[in-house]
This record gives sequence, structure tokens and C-alpha cells, in this order.
Amino acid sequence: MTGRFREQVFLLGPRRSLVGILTEPVDPAAATGRPAIVLLNAGIIHRVGPGRMSVLLARALAARGHAVLRFDLSGIGDSPARADGLAPVDGAMADIHEALDWLESARRFDRVVLMGLCSGADHSLVYAGKDPRVVGLALFDPSTPRTRRYYFHHYLPRLFRPKVWYNVIAGRNARVRRLAANLFGNDRETAASRPNLRSREVHAILESGYRAALAQGVRFLIALTSGVEDRHNYREQVLDAFPRLAFGDRLQLEYLVGVDHTFSTEAQRAQLFRLVTQWVESTPFAVGAKSEPAGEGDDIEFHDIP
Repeated sequence: MTGRFREQVFLLGPRRSLVGILTEPVDPAAATGRPAIVLLNAGIIHRVGPGRMSVLLARALAARGHAVLRFDLSGIGDSPARADGLAPVDGAMADIHEALDWLESARRFDRVVLMGLCSGADHSLVYAGKDPRVVGLALFDPSTPRTRRYYFHHYLPRLFRPKVWYNVIAGRNARVRRLAANLFGNDRETAASRPNLRSREVHAILESGYRAALAQGVRFLIALTSGVEDRHNYREQVLDAFPRLAFGDRLQLEYLVGVDHTFSTEAQRAQLFRLVTQWVESTPFAVGAKSEPAGEGDDIEFHDIP
């Protein structure tokens, strides 16, 4: 491809309530035989993503021959809230299912790679094992329980700062008071002040998501950024947090030093785009039914669509 792409707005789902943008090569046949890529909302951010990251990533991938769908979950961006009373997570699962149904019926894609940042990563993980059409997951800063090694990396540098010891002596350092409890998995103060990723329930949900996805042959790219040190701070934290999981050769794990959570600079986004592109194009995703190119009657205009 020469860097060209085309985009069109679609209303997805049986209620035609999910607003999505399909970004694809100028020649749709170029994407035939490849999984479609679906980019999910990061938190409550519109489908453009932080700093238009999702827009730029979709166009970069489409220019290389990939079809990319980014859409707003119900109640986010341009998609109205669901009227069926589903809980937020259940509603997100239903929305993703409807988007994948549309890709299969309208564009003949029966294989999909889900991508997401933060909550988008978590939604991708929880959904993947429920749908055999999902063959790949690219998770950017997914929820990852803290480990003993995490606390070691977090606290050790602070123990050599004079100001820390001054506050300890003065009785003003809460972090050091929690150090021993953290190392032995008894972080009661932290659990009381924010969601506790060490809780058995949360850990079980995340582990179940990974296990179900692995059982159906899903391939993983997990990229952790150093910009959220309060959640993770080393490359192997996912492996240490879920030691009972056997990823084998189906996991590419990266730790991006000097990169913030929203990939806010051009250099950071370029680094992510290279990583994603290389992974998508070198990964042997599970083979499904052959997809067919879009029909000749589809009229797609060239615009800068948000």
C-alpha cells in the first residue's frame, strides 16, 4: 500500500445505535484473509482515543492492508446508552458482540483482533474467551495485580532517600508503614482507599479471562507503560501475577520505559504503532473461514472522519 485508506461511518447492531468508523485499504480485497481489527474505547474517551491515538493507529494499519473498526460503546461518545438495563460490563460485552456480528455479516470477517487501552484492554480480555471469532488481543496497560516483586521495585529506591527517613522518624510516612504489609499481601490501607487488584474476586475474573482466551488459541500482545507505576513497574508482572497460566509462545510482552499511559507524544505513538504493526503482521493467528471482499456497490467517501 502507498499509505492510502478510506473511511466510512456505520450504525452497528440490531438497534443501529452503535456509531462506528471502518477504516480500510482503498482496495478492500487487500484485507481478505486477514483478521479485522477492533479498537475499543479507553475509559469514557470518544472513539478517537486519547490525543486521536485510535484514529492514527487505525489509519496506519489500514494503509498496510488491514481493516480496522473503532466504535463507541453504548453511553460513550456518539452512541446512546442502552435501554435494556444491562449492567455496564454486560452492556459492553453485548456491544462488542454486536460489532463483531456486523463485521461478519457486512464485511465477511470471521476473525477479529481486539485492541484496547486501560478499560478497553480489560473489556477485550473479558470478552475474548466468549467468542471464537477473537483470535488476537493487543492489551495496552491492562489491569494487572501487584506482586511482591512490584512492591520491591516500588519501595526499594525510596528507602535510600534521606527525606523518606526523616519522615519516618517524624512519623509522617504512610508508605513505609505499609511496606511490610504490602510485601506479604496484606495491604489493608490501600484496599480501603482504592480498588484492590489483589482481591480474590478481581484476580479470579482476570485469570478466567486469560484462561478462556488461551483455551481457544488467542495470541497476545501486552504492552505495559512506565507511566502508571502505581499499577505496574516491570515487564514480567503479568506472568508473576498469574503464575498458573501457561502462555507458551502465544504472548509477546513489552514494558515501555519513558512512555506515559495515554501515549501523549508523537514519538510515543510512533513506538506503539511500530510495535502493533510488527506484531499483527508477524503473528500466526488461528485460521478461520475465508473472508470475502466488500461488495462493489458500497460507496465510501474520502474524508477526515473523527
